[in-house]
Amino acid sequence: MHERFFDRREAGRRLGERLLSYAGRPDVRVLGLPRGGVPVAFQVAQRLQVPLDVHVVRKLGVARHPELAMAAIASGGVLVLNHRLVDRWAIPPEDIDRAALLESEELARRTRAYRGGRAPLNVKGCTAIVVDDGLASGITMRAAVAGLRHAGAHRIVVAVPIGTGYGCIGLSGDADEVVCMEMPVPFRELARWYRNFPQVEDHEVRDLLDRAAGENLQVDEIFT
Repeated sequence: MHERFFDRREAGRRLGERLLSYAGRPDVRVLGLPRGGVPVAFQVAQRLQVPLDVHVVRKLGVARHPELAMAAIASGGVLVLNHRLVDRWAIPPEDIDRAALLESEELARRTRAYRGGRAPLNVKGCTAIVVDDGLASGITMRAAVAGLRHAGAHRIVVAVPIGTGYGCIGLSGDADEVVCMEMPVPFRELARWYRNFPQVEDHEVRDLLDRAAGENLQVDEIFT
């Protein structure tokens, strides 16, 4: 039997314990995927005493079946296709382009809203630990990894409290390291593995990033 997490905060604290080899290193950055990954990433960054930022990704859902991800986009104009689904459903390129244009606008809006005018953390030459509250197919995380590669990250660590074996193992070809604490079978749905799993609102993401912004300055002072 796999143990359930009480909430995202507990999951983040426990995940941070698994990542202690990265604690206090000046080259490490933690990036949370909004919305649900940010509360987890906040706890990880606090435990490791390293800077935190948000890395916005957007899923491109299939028309009439939005829960199915045909692709995902990340900051920097990166697009990653779910080739298996695109081929199986014979999705035309123009449908993907149309969805990518719409979601790119939403991605830009959310990035501005979450950061409140702050510049993104520079990950060039750094180790980027990218965190979410769970991982199913892995398509949005693949887009996040590709976006961080595009931004010049030297090493990318995917870290999640729980995920599918397909998603976590599949990402080993994209990331330099994958830390997935639990891979239950059957997985079914992410909410099943948390006792408290409320929807995370935009203002909660902003509040956590605002708190982290002050702490980022303190961390920078330690290593300068």
